[in-house]
Amino acid sequence: MALLADVNPIAQRILMGNAFSALGSGLTLPFLVIYLGEVRGLGVATGGLIVAYIAVVSLVATAPVGALVDRVGPRPVMMVALVVTGIGVAGLSQVDSLTLALTVATVFALGESGVWAPQSALYARVTPPEHRQKIFGLQFMLLNLGLGVGGLVSALIVNVNDVGTFSTLYLLDSLTFFIYAGILLTLTGVGVGREGENLTGQDSSASLTPAHKTGYRLIARDKAMRHLVLASLVMLTFGYGSLEVGLPIYATVIGNLDVSFLGLAFGVNTAVVVVSQLVVIRILRGRSRSKTAGIVGLVWALAWLLVGISIEFDTLVAGGLICLGVGIFAMGETMWSPVIPAIVNDLAPHNLRGRYNAVISVTWGISGAIGPAFAGVMLGLDYPYAWVTIVVVGCLAAGALLLRLRPLLTPQQDGMIVA
Repeated sequence: MALLADVNPIAQRILMGNAFSALGSGLTLPFLVIYLGEVRGLGVATGGLIVAYIAVVSLVATAPVGALVDRVGPRPVMMVALVVTGIGVAGLSQVDSLTLALTVATVFALGESGVWAPQSALYARVTPPEHRQKIFGLQFMLLNLGLGVGGLVSALIVNVNDVGTFSTLYLLDSLTFFIYAGILLTLTGVGVGREGENLTGQDSSASLTPAHKTGYRLIARDKAMRHLVLASLVMLTFGYGSLEVGLPIYATVIGNLDVSFLGLAFGVNTAVVVVSQLVVIRILRGRSRSKTAGIVGLVWALAWLLVGISIEFDTLVAGGLICLGVGIFAMGETMWSPVIPAIVNDLAPHNLRGRYNAVISVTWGISGAIGPAFAGVMLGLDYPYAWVTIVVVGCLAAGALLLRLRPLLTPQQDGMIVA
């Protein structure tokens, strides 16, 4: 397929497993709070706290996972994590008490913490530097496609008055994690051991720090990585972190749009990503990654500006402006998703790749806590214009920080040299 041109067979199989997992997640992703709170009768507040608990546990477990990846390789860590996650998701189908919910949530969170960073490290191991942007872009596109299709399927199945429909969805979601683990099981000899010991299908030119020099302190001394982490934290806080909670509240509570409108808005987001990602990957080839990431700040600022002014108009125009803003935001996502992981994995020495990916994963966790909390407080206190202004300025500031990353990167790390 043209879609997978220049993608080696090993990476193709990982992408296939990734797509199955995304499809399963799409079946259940929108419903966890409602399922725990309303369907299982634990209360919406309790459901929200359990979701927050999952995020905290995953965040705490990420650093040890990164270190483990550098010792034993990303594939075994990821396979165990996928099985544990599958068990946790299956357990959610049977939750009937707070104690069981917390137990299952812990299992799920520990499993989830071992998927994303090892997955990025595994992609980097089996893909040469010149193809990494494409791989990470394809991963993001398949993630959105899977979530979108899964969401459509779940809408046909779910019934808030029938707990069995939710149990079915969680069991199906669980199955996709086991399928992904099974696909990884077929990759004999790949992604095992310390990187540099087995370089089959890997980039053999990347740097390798002396074996005794490992640990997160070495990453803290990497000026480029420090700069990237700070800029990413700011960008994600005012980007994704604000989108998940801020947009729904702004559109429905502040803008008085019907809740059903949110499905359309997020559908636009998914559609734009799926349709445009491959085009964006081709356009970005050979272009400065730091400059691209900086432009994302401008793109996301424009998106939030359109969302911000929407409340000044009637329902039809307001809905159109929000959909346009969400579509523009999605274009920024298609630029962000290939270049940031590519920079991280080109910066990372072989024997620290797991830790580097774990560190960048932590920015997602932290921003995913700060962004929603900030949006909830500001919009809850009825300061919509102040919130939008701060979010827009935050995106622009993050973009400026990312533009200053360029002198800290080599031309190859910045994507300017393509083999």
